Amino acid sequence: MSKNEQPIIVGLDIGTTKVVAIAGRKNEFGKVEILGFGRADSAGVSHGVVMNIEQCIRSIEQAMERCLLSNPNLQLKEVYVGIAGQHIKSLQTRGDRVRANSEIEINKEDIEMLVRDQNKTYIPAGDQIIDIVPQDFTVDNTPDVIDPIGMSGVKIGANFHIITGDRNAIRNIKRCVDKSGLTTRDLVLQPLASAAAVMNDEDLEAGVAIVDIGGGTTDMAVFYDGILKHTAVIPYAGVNITNDIRNGLGVLRAQAEQMKVQFGTALADEANANAYITIPGLRGLPPKEISVKNLAHIIQARMQEILDYVMYHLKQIDMDKRLCGGIILTGGGAQLKHITQLTEFVTGMGARIGYPNEHLAGGHTETLMNPMYSTCIGLILRGYHDFESGKMRFATTGGNVIHISEQELKPLMDELEIPVPETEEKAPEVSPEIMAEINIQKARKRNENVKKLFDGLKGKFMKLFEDVEDQEIN
Repeated sequence: MSKNEQPIIVGLDIGTTKVVAIAGRKNEFGKVEILGFGRADSAGVSHGVVMNIEQCIRSIEQAMERCLLSNPNLQLKEVYVGIAGQHIKSLQTRGDRVRANSEIEINKEDIEMLVRDQNKTYIPAGDQIIDIVPQDFTVDNTPDVIDPIGMSGVKIGANFHIITGDRNAIRNIKRCVDKSGLTTRDLVLQPLASAAAVMNDEDLEAGVAIVDIGGGTTDMAVFYDGILKHTAVIPYAGVNITNDIRNGLGVLRAQAEQMKVQFGTALADEANANAYITIPGLRGLPPKEISVKNLAHIIQARMQEILDYVMYHLKQIDMDKRLCGGIILTGGGAQLKHITQLTEFVTGMGARIGYPNEHLAGGHTETLMNPMYSTCIGLILRGYHDFESGKMRFATTGGNVIHISEQELKPLMDELEIPVPETEEKAPEVSPEIMAEINIQKARKRNENVKKLFDGLKGKFMKLFEDVEDQEIN
């Protein structure tokens, strides 16, 4: 495998309100370049749990079709899938292992065996382990070791954060992906994926709580001293706010959603008391006028409840006053006006919006610089973490590949003095070695043909799938 070869990784975020598929690959500078993007409205999913298999499959297929339309040269078969839902639980465990030969340095195999031992941890019947995250290690009598590889010792131990979920719920998600003609590379807890997209090393050291306010669930991950301390899934989110507006103001669900997005604010004190929204009447009934102030009170009540849950979880692990980095809000719900002010008021900690541009290469459309895509971009980063750590090997055939037409490929091969293959009816599949060499030449010379190839593939069709701007309610 070429040193500079990078696989194409696809993140698939199956949410309550949307399904997003994003294909990306790291460039020579270690940043993720987006090669394809597709989004579809979600159906058959409630609070992160699949309720209707057929509807969910159609939503996945639509998102993947639009991803492929944005870049027809892509061929996608393998995906990293995000998972959430109120069935998700977490627990702390401790594992130890005595080594047969203490003279040999601790290596990656010792760590892998220690992690594998945690699969024997007792969990309730009907649950399944999703992820095992090592926190800190102990080598003999030396505690708080971050990376024990290369050290010497007889006994190696570690604290683990184990994430579990309902076996049937996990099986249903995998079934939907399989029936869509895709292969699930791995299931990743959504708050961990979101954290990877919006956090940097400084946040990890200072200590932060990632709060991903999605459509059906609010996902939470707490980091302190570079260690994952806690994860939680709160079963309230954007859909609950929309339902509160619908029931409280007596409007249709679509009208409630539009009012929330267009006129909603999380802080009632900031709402204009003299502003009103006019809603058309149903079947000849007179139009209804709704106070923006009342709308804000409804939104604030539910958001405050969600933030109270966040504080409850922080107090459970004694982190309510120790996070120097404060709270990072992400997900679609983080777009509510004045959400950071309300968060600071309820929690007493600093708050900011987390955008998924921390690890993205420049030049992407503003559509992707949106907190609602944090999970999907984080799934790509998780895939690269597995690839770079040797946990996953990506096949050069049968996996995700990018095809280049002969007309686009010939000038690149001439530039690199690579023999051109004989003409075939279909577009040739480019070998990893050629693609790696093309990337190197792009970095050195900024060859116009290479730029046309990659930048063109990224942005050519992206505008077709940008979110439609909110329009006034007539």
